[in-house]
Amino acid sequence: GQMVTAAPCPVCRGAGEVIAAPCPTCNGEGREITEKTYTVDIPAGVDTGSTLRLSGFGAVGPRGGPAGDLYVQVRVQHHQRFSRDGDDLVHLLHLPFTQAALGAAISFETLDGAEDLVVPRGTQTGREFRLRGRGVPHVRGRGRGDLRVQVVVDVPTELDADDEEALRQIAARRGEDVAPPDRGFFSRIKSAFH
Repeated sequence: GQMVTAAPCPVCRGAGEVIAAPCPTCNGEGREITEKTYTVDIPAGVDTGSTLRLSGFGAVGPRGGPAGDLYVQVRVQHHQRFSRDGDDLVHLLHLPFTQAALGAAISFETLDGAEDLVVPRGTQTGREFRLRGRGVPHVRGRGRGDLRVQVVVDVPTELDADDEEALRQIAARRGEDVAPPDRGFFSRIKSAFH
């Protein structure tokens, strides 16, 4: 039997017309590549990897067709004080060991301004304080995540003689074994020959 097939015209590609003298810029398509700058409202709470769709802001269709959509990929810059865990913010609060041992009232900056936090006596590294509703706004819905304050106890690496003696006395009263006092280089050599 006979077989009939339909195919677009190889010259006009199915457009139904051939442009005799095409424009050198657009080659007869009726559109050209240009660069535009748009101001985009970014909703609060978006995170890296979020995509925003702007309908009608994409490339114009061929031969005057409707414009497509513009997709904006979001990349959130890192903050110097906070990291993000979903809608929660995490803040590492470095405390001197004296404040961790004795307790303290600490003031630190949040996204909403200064916040006071009472650190109880005996606070250890890793303890977490949760400030509800002080994190990142939820993108879809109301409310905010939490601000999680994680304690890191800083132990001094250099002590003067008075501080070292005070710590040795505390250790002795508590019955804790500590390393012997660090003697200087010449004292160690001298004791090696006696």
